[in-house]
Amino acid sequence: MDESLKAHLCDLEEKSKLWHKSLASRFLNEEELAEVKKLFASSCVRYDGGYENARKKKVIFLRDEEDDFSDIVCLKAKIDQRFRKIGHRDILGALMNLQIDRGSFGDFWVEDDTIYLYTSIGMDTFLIDHLTRINQLSIQFEKSDIHPVQEFHYEVQEYVLPSLRYDAIIAKLARCSRQDAHDMISKGLVMIDYVLLEDNSDLCNNNVTISIRGIGRFFFDGIVRETRSGNVVGRFLKSI
Repeated sequence: MDESLKAHLCDLEEKSKLWHKSLASRFLNEEELAEVKKLFASSCVRYDGGYENARKKKVIFLRDEEDDFSDIVCLKAKIDQRFRKIGHRDILGALMNLQIDRGSFGDFWVEDDTIYLYTSIGMDTFLIDHLTRINQLSIQFEKSDIHPVQEFHYEVQEYVLPSLRYDAIIAKLARCSRQDAHDMISKGLVMIDYVLLEDNSDLCNNNVTISIRGIGRFFFDGIVRETRSGNVVGRFLKSI
């Protein structure tokens, strides 16, 4: 974990206890969250991205176990995509052009004719006033009274596996040789539940997320069946 992030979160935790006040971090990505959850897992800590299963979340240090504090706001903007399509990359580019930190906003997506964007109280006003154009299309954000849930889409893939060792699985998912899979792991290109995989001989468990840089993100749904030759058929859900 980045030492500056660790120090910042420890400082927030200490101030929350000292001041008896709920305090929230910036939005963290999945890799950061995987490391942070090892350090902060008490009943007075909540991880919140504005909706269940959000990919980016804040660490919220609560005043007590009954506290339901959250400073997360959802913004929405209606768009007309008949003549110009807007995608994830366009929205991210517009946000980066505002020169704000990525931790200032959480998940965002386009659903039908609406953009949804999660951010914090305070930053919401700034985005409403300044995020008024995306890919040459004028837009106007406003606060949403509800917190919509992003629907993630997956492609089901099944592979015959000689074993559940990660090198064998990575070779199948990346469509490469076992040696190439070893090289990818040693170069730090593979993460399991957003933590770097270091030992290619480790065995894969059900319900883990496998991220391969340049290839994609896969959720291991488990073994479907065994083959007559003693291999197993594994089912994976690839994010699309």
